[in-house]
Amino acid sequence: MKTDEQWMALALTQAEQAAQQQEVPVGAVLVLPDERYFAAHNQPVRNHDGSAHAEVCAIRQACAAVENYRLPGATLYVTLEPCLMCAGLILHTRLARLVYAATDPKTGAVDSLYQVLSDERLNHQVAVTADCQAAAASDLLKDFFRQRRALRRSQRTQPGIQAVPEQRRT
Repeated sequence: MKTDEQWMALALTQAEQAAQQQEVPVGAVLVLPDERYFAAHNQPVRNHDGSAHAEVCAIRQACAAVENYRLPGATLYVTLEPCLMCAGLILHTRLARLVYAATDPKTGAVDSLYQVLSDERLNHQVAVTADCQAAAASDLLKDFFRQRRALRRSQRTQPGIQAVPEQRRT
């Protein structure tokens, strides 16, 4: 049986793939109780789909594989604290556990801005483990956005070159 750190390492690999494709570097790995797993990374730009976050893509793969919209006993590993949309999906699919790396102070819906997964008013709560390989995930995100800003600055100083459009993770 793999450890949280080993599963998160797979999610970080997915995040690196996202960065190589000019997507915000977020990766996810969903692990079923029998240890089958489904890995994905952010794809909203490539897929022209604002819902194509890493968490959503991994959950969709797992649901299709088990032919059920519920995934009881499953654990989701993700490199960035999920947003409201992803937290809602985690609840609706009845995941047992979430392990995430870096916190997201701007859109985090697990601990930072909201505590959706632990809200006792809802009919399901999810066990949460935070900060698993947080430094590695945070560094990847910081490097990605630093490079994007540098590219935009250089394009503004070169006539005839169109700037890279602003991209945000929501």
